[in-house]
Amino acid sequence: MKMKTLAFAAALATLGTYATFQAAPATTYIDAASVGAAFAKGAPLVETGGYKIHASRRDAPGQAEIHQRDTDIIYVLDGTATVVTGGSIVEGRQLGANRDEVRGATIRGGVAQRLRKGDVLVVPNGVPHQFTDVQAPFLYYVVKTTSGDGR
Repeated sequence: MKMKTLAFAAALATLGTYATFQAAPATTYIDAASVGAAFAKGAPLVETGGYKIHASRRDAPGQAEIHQRDTDIIYVLDGTATVVTGGSIVEGRQLGANRDEVRGATIRGGVAQRLRKGDVLVVPNGVPHQFTDVQAPFLYYVVKTTSGDGR
């Protein structure tokens, strides 16, 4: 029995888990009416220090952008749009006091791809991206995971 206890303790230590367990964090529930209202105008649903979930809506093309710390995980719900990724931003500038985001006029040298309902696109932090051709309404969830060190 002592060997099993030691083996269990070693397994927990290896996983970075210890005998002291913490209470689970609170869950977040957002009802369908609130989600629908967020998609009607395009709005954040949840924003924390570690992640953000946005009910995004595009009715027109947007600026080129780079997020230094956020990785965007995009799931398309409705509509189609062309997104350009990679390359470099033309006339880039930092967004206000937010040093983690750069916006610009367009992207030079990127790769264009068409997104449609059901597609998933992951844009790692540091990668320029821009929605260029949008057939409205273009609705998509964006889960933004935030890196603590900007990588």
